[in-house]
Amino acid sequence: MAQFVDLIWPMVRDGAETVGNVRNHREGERIFGFSATRKQLPKEGKICYTVALEVEGVTDFGRHVRVECADGVRVHAVVAGSGEPLLLLHGHPETWLMWHRVAPRLAERFTVVMADLRGYGDSDCPPDVPDHSNFSKRTMAEDQLTLMGALGFGRFHVMGHDRGARVGYRLALDHPEAVDRLVLLDIVSTWDMYACPDPAFAKALFQWYFFTQKAPLPEHMIQASREEFFRFSLHIDRYDSGHDTSAEVFPPEVRAEYLRCYTPETIHAICEEYRAGETIDRELDRLDLEAGRKIRSETLVLWGKNGLVERFFRPLECWAKFAPRLQGEALPCGHFVPEEAPGPLLERVDPFLR
Repeated sequence: MAQFVDLIWPMVRDGAETVGNVRNHREGERIFGFSATRKQLPKEGKICYTVALEVEGVTDFGRHVRVECADGVRVHAVVAGSGEPLLLLHGHPETWLMWHRVAPRLAERFTVVMADLRGYGDSDCPPDVPDHSNFSKRTMAEDQLTLMGALGFGRFHVMGHDRGARVGYRLALDHPEAVDRLVLLDIVSTWDMYACPDPAFAKALFQWYFFTQKAPLPEHMIQASREEFFRFSLHIDRYDSGHDTSAEVFPPEVRAEYLRCYTPETIHAICEEYRAGETIDRELDRLDLEAGRKIRSETLVLWGKNGLVERFFRPLECWAKFAPRLQGEALPCGHFVPEEAPGPLLERVDPFLR
C-alpha cells in the first residue's frame, strides 16, 4: 500500500487533516479509506505526512509515513504500536515488510518504526555521486536519525538485519546519544567481511565483490535475470546445502511485494550501496578501530546457526572489537532470522529490550 502514499499526497493541504477514499478508476469500488496530515517540521524545514490505511493483512498494517532527509531523499516507513520507540531496519534484497512475522508482537510493547532504507522499497533512490557517499552507512544512518526525529523520538532502540544492521551499528557509533539498545542480526562488521581470506567465503558471498564492479555491468547482468537473481538473493536453492532458505519462509504475497520493489532503480541503488561499503564504510570501520571508538549501547548480536556468518566467523570475537557491552548467540535458522525464526528471535530480544 505504500505506493498509494504518493497518490494521496496531492490531495493533502498544509496543516489540515484530509479524509477520503481511494477507488478503482474503472469500476469505482472503494479500495481503502485514509486520513492524512501534512506538516512542516520546526527548524528542519522538512515535510512529514502520514497516511492511515484501513486495510489489515500481511502486507498492510500500521501507518505509512515519508520524511525528507539528506539530499532531498524521502524515506518511507511504517509505524505501528505504542510505547518506547524501536527502529527496525531491513536487509538486502527486502523492505520494511521483512518484519511481518515479529512486528505485531513487538508493537504490543513498542512504537515500532519499520523503515525502508534509501534506495530500497518505497524510499527514494538519490542521484549518483562519483564517490558513492550518498549510499554510505553514515549517510543512511543520518536518514534514520532524521526520520525518528520527525516522529518525535530523540533516543530509541535499534534492531537491524543484514544491510540494515550495518546502518544500525554506524548510527550507534556516530550518534551514541540516540541509540539506547542495539540488536544486530546475522552480520559481522564490514571491516571483518573484507578481511576474511577464505576462498570459500568469496564464492559463497560473491556479491560483496560482484556488486562493487563498475556500473552498469552488474546492474545489467542482474536485470537480465531479475527474478532468478532475486530468488538467488533470498538464498532459495542457492547453496544446495543447509545454508539454503526454504521458499516456504516467504509467503507468496510477501515475495510479490519484495519483487515489486526490486526495480532497475533499486538494483542500481543496491550496487551503489555495496560500492560505498567496499570503500567508505570499510574505511570508517578502520578509523574507528584505530581510534578505539566503541559502541556505547548495550549490544545483542544474533546470527543463524545454519548461516554463513556462523560458518566463516566467530561473531562475538569480531564484535568485541567494537562493542564492549556485548552479548549474543546463534539461533536455529539461516540468514533471514526474523522470517525463519521469529519465535526464538522474540524470546531473545524481549528480555534484552526491557
